[in-house]
Amino acid sequence: MVVIFDAELWIWDARRSDTWTFVSLPGEASEEIRDLAGGSRRGFGSLRVRVTVGGSTWKTSIFPDSAHGTYVLPIKRAVRTAEAIDAGDIATVNVELIDF
Repeated sequence: MVVIFDAELWIWDARRSDTWTFVSLPGEASEEIRDLAGGSRRGFGSLRVRVTVGGSTWKTSIFPDSAHGTYVLPIKRAVRTAEAIDAGDIATVNVELIDF
């Protein structure tokens, strides 16, 4: 499954000093992912994904956000630097589920 969407980068309030930066997957896509993945989840309910933002591609995990009913995706600093994006910016994100 591949999901392509535009999303605003945001900083996780609980770790603001560490500047953990995320995007939230759309609600409808998150529902489809939950249905597709079924019970195959790793720690914290995470799912392995391959992500592309601009010219950067990497493997990471998405995590369920129970407060909003969506999955969230961390955008690592190296990608933010390479793509010249930061919290508050909008990025086009391509997420492909792998290993589920």
